[in-house]
Amino acid sequence: MNRPKIGLVLAWLVIGVALLWAVVPGVFTGHDPIAGVPAEKLQAPSGQHLFGTDAVGRDLFARVVHGAVHSLSGAFVAVGVGLLLGTLLGLLAGSAGGLLDDAIMRFVDVLLSVPGLLLALTVIILLGPGTVNVAIAVGIGSVAAFARLSRAEVVRVRRTDYVEAAFGSGGRYTTVLRRHVLPNSLGPVIALAALQFGLAILAISTLGFLGYGAEPPTPEWGLLISEGRNYLATSWWLTSLPGAVVVSVVLAAGRISRSLGADLGKDRA
Repeated sequence: MNRPKIGLVLAWLVIGVALLWAVVPGVFTGHDPIAGVPAEKLQAPSGQHLFGTDAVGRDLFARVVHGAVHSLSGAFVAVGVGLLLGTLLGLLAGSAGGLLDDAIMRFVDVLLSVPGLLLALTVIILLGPGTVNVAIAVGIGSVAAFARLSRAEVVRVRRTDYVEAAFGSGGRYTTVLRRHVLPNSLGPVIALAALQFGLAILAISTLGFLGYGAEPPTPEWGLLISEGRNYLATSWWLTSLPGAVVVSVVLAAGRISRSLGADLGKDRA
């Protein structure tokens, strides 16, 4: 019997804890993430304040825990936008072929030629700052990756015998795509979604650090790192500990994505 790998178990544990932070933050901390005690400002990590306190005396661990809902919900929105739009483009290009396929994939090539962060910043300029707009911008930046992979899988499935048999037996074009092509081409796309989830958290935190995301005093992970950078020389925990949380979640999502990709590869083999 195959035993689960320790790294994969830890990855699921990290993601599970982060999700619990977002859903039930009160279970993990009783401190107020917004109101602080000025007399307790810039205290080092201790039993009372696990991550220390910030410049206005707010418990940093409470702000990280309560900030999970903003960062994770933004990542879910970003992945949802990229997955939906990218899969639709890939399905349309891979199934139609011809000039439509060429036109869609040249558009995807243009998106891929633009760095993701620059593309997200361009969208934010059009939509304006804010958590939701940042999530949408990051999602649009990931559309090209989903579209390219989805198209490749649709082309592969479209050429299989059972799909040809479905068309040969009189199946309607849209029905065959919905029942056979799309479900059997989604596996690798789902694995990519897990990877993009971690990358979306990183991108949203980066944009929050640059000031395009949530506004103070909202406890968003990127904003927390940005607020602590002025105290890096004397209060290292203000940037290091929220940064460690972001890195841990991103690495965990990447590990889960590799596991899903490996499992799907075995099934296809």
